[in-house]
Amino acid sequence: MKNRLFLLCMLAASVVVAEDRFPRDGWQEKPSPFASEDAEAGGELVVNGGPYPRSLNYLLDSSVSSADVFGSLFDTLLGMNPLTFEFEPGIAERWSVSDDKRVITVWLDPKATWSDGRPIVADDVLWTWQTILDPKNLTGPHKVDLERFEVPEVLGERQIRFVAKEAHWKNLLTVAGLNILPKHAMASLDFNKINFEFPVVSGPYRLAELKEGRFSRLERRSDWWQRGYPRNEGLNNFDSIRFMYFQERDNAFDAFKKGTVDFFAVYTAHQWATQTSGDRFDRNWVVKQKVQNYNPVGFQGFAMNMRRAPFDDVRVRKALALLLNREKMNHTLMYDQYFLHRSYFEDLYSPEHPCPNPTVPFDKEAARALLADAGWKANPATGLLEKDGKPLRFTFLTRDATTDRFLVIYKEDLKDVGIEIDLVQKDWSAWMKDMDEFNFDMTWAAWGGSIWRDPEYQWSSRQADQVAGQNITGFKNERVDELITQQRTEFNLERRNEILREIDGILVKEFPYILLWNINYTRLLYWNKFGMPATVLGKYGDERAAYGLWWYDADSADDLSGAMSEGRSLPRRPATVDFDEAFRL
Repeated sequence: MKNRLFLLCMLAASVVVAEDRFPRDGWQEKPSPFASEDAEAGGELVVNGGPYPRSLNYLLDSSVSSADVFGSLFDTLLGMNPLTFEFEPGIAERWSVSDDKRVITVWLDPKATWSDGRPIVADDVLWTWQTILDPKNLTGPHKVDLERFEVPEVLGERQIRFVAKEAHWKNLLTVAGLNILPKHAMASLDFNKINFEFPVVSGPYRLAELKEGRFSRLERRSDWWQRGYPRNEGLNNFDSIRFMYFQERDNAFDAFKKGTVDFFAVYTAHQWATQTSGDRFDRNWVVKQKVQNYNPVGFQGFAMNMRRAPFDDVRVRKALALLLNREKMNHTLMYDQYFLHRSYFEDLYSPEHPCPNPTVPFDKEAARALLADAGWKANPATGLLEKDGKPLRFTFLTRDATTDRFLVIYKEDLKDVGIEIDLVQKDWSAWMKDMDEFNFDMTWAAWGGSIWRDPEYQWSSRQADQVAGQNITGFKNERVDELITQQRTEFNLERRNEILREIDGILVKEFPYILLWNINYTRLLYWNKFGMPATVLGKYGDERAAYGLWWYDADSADDLSGAMSEGRSLPRRPATVDFDEAFRL
């Protein structure tokens, strides 16, 4: 009996110690492979921050503009190598992962401190976790991954353990990417009202200035606790980053042309093709550059609210897709610069895995047949399609006047078939509120891609009615739910991609969105006064990578000023930058 108990104790002990510890023995911290040795601290970068966010608290407002600021204010538990995507130290100096991938223990860096000098401790991590999961807090999609864990266990002042309820390939990623918040500065406040004031931070910048509706300005922290670490050499170089807010991108572009904004990513083919010429471009005062790297491709489309009629009928959704003349729009409005979407996960397909999804054509007759099959008949007096005495009419909710050119074409083709569409434009905040509350019929939505593709946020039935969630269409499908569950415990990337391809095939047949178009490169415009690495944006970065990799080059700024006053040209920079050609270890 004693021997049996001894063996059981030994087995239990082996479970506890069966883990991998990181960083691995022999690991040495190095600077980012994309950080330049020539980088210098100083100067200011002024960028287009998009519409004024309803909050800079990314946990309450999951927008790009809030993410840009929030990620500069608050450090994460772990960092990630931008080339290999291997985890590296952050607030945590070391960590371990159990063999079953369920238990993660982290040890916080003794040097990790808040901007007020107080140490970052395990209680801060626990409080952040509990705050996000608190039912009364409007942290929407951020709850999804954390709900897979038990309440973290504080093992010491700087040690905390996370135990997942299930093995999931995202467990370590979830823990690693958690922005830790200061309990001592926030616990007494109403978290849902912590929107624009962050007096205590941990990241490389602090919020120095905010003008409501106009701009926010970040200031580089000389006392950032990670400032002297090799991993941060040559990064976060600007003394100041100013995010200028514009309701309309055309206004932001006008500000760029005037020099009020330094840097502008072009999202519309019309601007790129017709509004980037003249002295400023010919004389290289403004650089026009196409950057091709491995930045993941997202998708965009007209999202349909499947919670309400007539969008609860797949025949109607497909008919509405058949009535969108994408080929005409791409040719006449976008100079054939885009490829037409056939997938919600474009990066999943390659010559080895060709995309089987058909291209949705512009086909009015096929649309009419589908609508008739769904019970919609033309009223002889009005020509409008009706069902049960109600006309086929819906509202398209927009937030940007630049979409009008496309919607005018769509509206005419819908009208020809007997469908009425009303266009309603709201500002960003009002649009976001309607999205959070599912108060829309159809809207234009664009989603960025990710290296770590997780379909649960957007496509799980459990997320369909989650306030402030990402499943804005209300999509529900039992097979997709099964596949989402299946991929959670699949640690092999290629097998996960196979599951995602099956999910993609279902989505394409169900038409939650009318898929639009995209490009697989980044179009940049910037005033010629900055230094940058040869790859410009690194391997996976979009335009926002410039905030951390670029620097203000005083000599280039002087050259630009002199060239503009004297009317002379500057040396030309490459019109196209290809990562594979530019990067050399």
